Amino acid sequence: MKTIVYVDGFNLFYGCLKHSDDKWLDLIKLFNRILNEQDPTAEIVKIKFFTADIRAKIASHSQLAQQAQQNYHRALKHLYADKVDIIKGNFSLDKANMPKYKKPIDKSDRVKVWKLEEKKTDVNLALCAYRDAVNNKAEQLVFVTNDSDIEPALEFIKNDFQDKFKVGVIIPIRKNTSDNKHRPANQGLSNLADWTRSYITDEELSSSWLDDKIATNKKPILKPEYWKASD
Repeated sequence: MKTIVYVDGFNLFYGCLKHSDDKWLDLIKLFNRILNEQDPTAEIVKIKFFTADIRAKIASHSQLAQQAQQNYHRALKHLYADKVDIIKGNFSLDKANMPKYKKPIDKSDRVKVWKLEEKKTDVNLALCAYRDAVNNKAEQLVFVTNDSDIEPALEFIKNDFQDKFKVGVIIPIRKNTSDNKHRPANQGLSNLADWTRSYITDEELSSSWLDDKIATNKKPILKPEYWKASD
């Protein structure tokens, strides 16, 4: 069953990868494993990875973070030129005047903050999926996200194509995590899918790393040093 996987990189990072050693992740290896457990006939024809370039001036590791992300994207493109598309939005950083965090909310008591937002990811993901459905690019569409903004795209695909495509959802949350910062699995997405996988395990992530050194015709691509230990 020909399958396209749509990965919300922001959701995947904050749900599974931040503060872990698993950032140097082989997306093909990971999702092949998960999908084959779900249905052995599943064949990934494309992974579409939706992300945005890190802005060094606001990243915890500054230029190192920017370079690490660039190396990772280069590695994916080099190894999987025909299988992985990296589709980029952008980060916006704007000044905002927001109410202080307290209860009850007092909108008159405000503080100036920097407001960081990732732009275009949801729209890009939704439009790419619908366009792939229109052009009959696959038999199964799988969404790796926990974002309710994707619900309309799933609903339109299910309704407009009369269940022509099997729709799957993988919620990018570590199984049995004790980190209560994660949002719970989105029930709205599950209600629109034919099947849902509500977690990714530690073992699945740790066994799906890229090689630390990836040979190319020029300079090899190296796993970032600070990605070799939790940060």
